[in-house]
Amino acid sequence: MQPRAVDAAGVAHDYAGADARIVSLVPSLTETLFALGLERQIVGRTGFCVHPRNKVRAVPKVGGTKAVKLDALRALRPTHLIVNIDENERDTVEQLRAFVPHIVVTHPQTPRDNLALYALLGAIFGREDEAQRLSTALDACLREAAAHTFAAQNVLYLIWREPWMSVARDTYIAAMLRLVNWHTLPDVHGGSVGAARYPTVDFDDAPWLARVDRVLLSSEPYRFTAAHRDALAGDPRLRGKRIELIDGEMTSWYGVRAIHGIAYLLRRTAAA
Repeated sequence: MQPRAVDAAGVAHDYAGADARIVSLVPSLTETLFALGLERQIVGRTGFCVHPRNKVRAVPKVGGTKAVKLDALRALRPTHLIVNIDENERDTVEQLRAFVPHIVVTHPQTPRDNLALYALLGAIFGREDEAQRLSTALDACLREAAAHTFAAQNVLYLIWREPWMSVARDTYIAAMLRLVNWHTLPDVHGGSVGAARYPTVDFDDAPWLARVDRVLLSSEPYRFTAAHRDALAGDPRLRGKRIELIDGEMTSWYGVRAIHGIAYLLRRTAAA
């Protein structure tokens, strides 16, 4: 008998078997399930699960990461549901427990946590070799980042406007940025869950703003554009700071995307 795999909620999962029917409510993990070779067993996904583009179109949608269509999901008869503590509503997940036999809870908080994530999914779905290949690739990226010396930068990483919202230092995004010695401001910690992980920012009441070197405008969840960048460049409160667009998928998506995300950050710092 194979050993049981324990998820982020402390629940042990047995090997799923070849007839597993998987619904993923986490875009980055939908992509990772495909990378593990599970495309024949993925029967549902959210509308935000858009990678890999050439394959995911064939998978039925069950709403969004938070606005889940329960009846549509039920109709797919899933045996396994993949969720995330940050991205999915707890109340919704509890409702889904009524008809989904196995709910796999994930919560990576640092890039290195993806190693355990690969192992978890590989063990549950019988893709240990594929999971090991992802782990080897990620470990190589982490080693490459650790081998470099980067100039320290304080960054304001914005994920929303009206109101402006940033990220706490104990988020996955902040941990990714620290790989290249970029440190998020404000210097706050938000805990494991909740709105405090994504604090609002008032440019008129932020004494720490003077210490910011770069303002990074993420492509998600708010899709910042060059027009937003140019408008902020003219804001006297941000005078003298580099204001740049950044690919939010590369910094916030875990799973297989972490491998590409680290390489992306290394390229950005090399070009800076």
